[in-house]
Amino acid sequence: MTYSFLRLAAEALRGNAGWTPAWRDPEPKRQYDVLVVGGGGHGLATAYYLAREHGISNVAVLEKGWIGSGNAGRNTTIIRSNYLLPGNEAFYEHSMQLWEGLEQDLNYNAMVSQRGVLNLFSTDAARDAAARRGNGMRLHGVDAELLDAAQVRAMHPYLDFDNARFPIKGGLLQRRGGTARHDAVVWGFARAADRRGVDILQNCEVTGITISNGRVTGVDTTRGPIGANKVGLVVAGHSSRLAAMAGLRLPIESHVLQAFVSEAIKPLIDGVVTFGAEHLYISQSDKGGLVFGGDIDGYNSYAQRGNLPVVEAVMEACMAMLPMLGRLRVVRSWGGIMDMSMDGSPIIDRAPIDGLYLNTGWCYGGFKATPASGWCFAHTIAKDAPHRLNAAMRLDRFATGALIDERGAGPTPNKH
Repeated sequence: MTYSFLRLAAEALRGNAGWTPAWRDPEPKRQYDVLVVGGGGHGLATAYYLAREHGISNVAVLEKGWIGSGNAGRNTTIIRSNYLLPGNEAFYEHSMQLWEGLEQDLNYNAMVSQRGVLNLFSTDAARDAAARRGNGMRLHGVDAELLDAAQVRAMHPYLDFDNARFPIKGGLLQRRGGTARHDAVVWGFARAADRRGVDILQNCEVTGITISNGRVTGVDTTRGPIGANKVGLVVAGHSSRLAAMAGLRLPIESHVLQAFVSEAIKPLIDGVVTFGAEHLYISQSDKGGLVFGGDIDGYNSYAQRGNLPVVEAVMEACMAMLPMLGRLRVVRSWGGIMDMSMDGSPIIDRAPIDGLYLNTGWCYGGFKATPASGWCFAHTIAKDAPHRLNAAMRLDRFATGALIDERGAGPTPNKH
């Protein structure tokens, strides 16, 4: 079924009786060409691009819960490509370009809104760092503008400039950045993959990985064994657990990242703003609620909830940047399980075991990378070789020293 204005009008005239489910609910087959473990945005995008770009449609996506029940529905919806290092910038810019045409490609309203992303800075050193990042972006053909305090005030006059605990001296702006609706992105990729023949198997948890003669031949699941020529793991914070089923130990740690939504208010923040003095990012949803978050909780956990010290730190940063927020109530919060790599950059690569492929280590950058992650992982699985855009995101870079340390924090996942 193709969504269109004419279809919408026709269904309205006949009482909306002709709509069908967005995707099928099939029974598992005994054998697939490719199994993608993980029914979040990255996994579904991988399956979609395997079918669309490489003609591999005998694919199943295995999700232990329901589609989008993990990190895909537990983020702050920001999309951007304002990265510095060559190993990251071209990749995230490709993702940004895919975002710009995603709704037409998927025939689904993902609510992509390029409202701009502004990174504030409060010190001279931070201005120098922002200028360096902006120059790096422009060298890669990516839009970047370095704004002074007056230009920031013209864009966002409600920020605290005059009595600020941390004075705002300017910001680095990427106008093409913005937000997208996380649930709609997942649903759009699921529907588009299903239309190309991909089986989406919900409530199908992987309990074991089958290896024969040094090669992965399938998985055991709560819905029975399923054979496959290739298996790709795209399970975010649970990557270590599944990799251990194949005897692998990955250079990642699992941490909780909290996010918050305030009560709805009239339009206030028309873009995405990040605070320069503390780790805070904030935007306003179409419903009117302010969506914001900060640092990971800093301890290893698989719990989808956080702790009060981080809540306090995030609220303090909100008050320092926007004192008026003290009048608002936070109506809900949630936690996602981040797969924090040792250098803060992702891993998209073949595993040391034939037939097994890894997509992990997304840290804070998972949602914005969704289209390019699927694009590159599909290429890596189909061709048994990395795409040029993920060639630097190798697993062995932690052994060779070829790190992609975007933040310059070293091998400390809790600081990325």
